[in-house]
Amino acid sequence: MRLLAISDLHLAGAANREALAALPDHPDDWLIVAGDVAERLDLVDWALGLLAERFARVIWVPGNHELWTVARDGPDAARGVDRYDRLVAIARARGVLTPEEPYPDWPGPLPLGVARLVIVPLFLLYDYSFRPDEVALADVIAWADETHNVCADELHLLPEPFSSRPDWCRARLDEARHRLARELPADARTVLVNHWPLRRDLVRIPRVPRFTPWCGTTATENWHVAYRAHAVVTGHLHTRRTDMVDGTRFEEVSLGYPRQWDHGRGIAGYLRPIV
Repeated sequence: MRLLAISDLHLAGAANREALAALPDHPDDWLIVAGDVAERLDLVDWALGLLAERFARVIWVPGNHELWTVARDGPDAARGVDRYDRLVAIARARGVLTPEEPYPDWPGPLPLGVARLVIVPLFLLYDYSFRPDEVALADVIAWADETHNVCADELHLLPEPFSSRPDWCRARLDEARHRLARELPADARTVLVNHWPLRRDLVRIPRVPRFTPWCGTTATENWHVAYRAHAVVTGHLHTRRTDMVDGTRFEEVSLGYPRQWDHGRGIAGYLRPIV
């Protein structure tokens, strides 16, 4: 029994959909899906249903692409918090755990020295604080646009009823802090799961260096210590890698767009073991 993870399936690409359909069964394993499944709600529903049939348990957190408003009418016209609520309802209908569920205990074999391991799915967004210190918040869009690095979230990720994505981010941070203080067992280590990276120093994207403001919030820089993380699982960057910080393993587990992975390996070859 293993705890596996992947993110950024980006099922708008036909090759990614075909590869997901070909993924073999893992009847004893749990799977973390760390966001960016698809932009369309019907594709998210299809993917989570397929994964729920092939894994013993699936845990999903949203990425920015699930939160995009991509239509003028119908289900995909949902915006902001309403769209997130629809995604949660889709996941729950498939038996998939979300950031709104009680934190599950990992029931499988435990890492050496860990007596209890709790999986903590998070939805935290970003607040542009990963920008360079010399760039003012009011200037961040213009600064990124100088190198054509402005994230499409500016058009598609609508924060309603919040006035901005940073305001929504602050609300999500406050809610997560209160829940963790109230619900996290004192004797437990954690696996923290979020789509966006928790630390600015782990964002290494030299091809799009001014994309960093859309990659997280400095408010979470110390969460791996504060919440006793055995591992932190994130996606978003499409830069698969493992880093160690303060004895905590940080796993970036993106699959990516069809051009960004080896189709000969299949998606099974990109499932990252967390435990």
